[in-house]
Amino acid sequence: MSFVHEFILDSFGVGNIFWIFYVINLVLSAVAYKLGFAKKLPIAKNIIVYLLLMFGVFILTIFSTVMRMPTVECLLVIIVVLGIYRLRLHNERKE
Repeated sequence: MSFVHEFILDSFGVGNIFWIFYVINLVLSAVAYKLGFAKKLPIAKNIIVYLLLMFGVFILTIFSTVMRMPTVECLLVIIVVLGIYRLRLHNERKE
């Protein structure tokens, strides 16, 4: 079961749960994209990438709220792993 889902239900109720999860998933997905996959792109392509990310997160939020899948927890694990990878890569390049 999703711990974040239960926490948000207890804290905020069911009124705006979809939009709360949408914002959480969007922020975490953008951070994961930036840590692991982002390259230097022109501004127009960057806008297109983030618009497509916003659309994909909308679909991901449906899984997160309706089907109660632990997408927020998975995104947190992804961010931790990519953060460790980037830190080690930075340390190796410094040497």
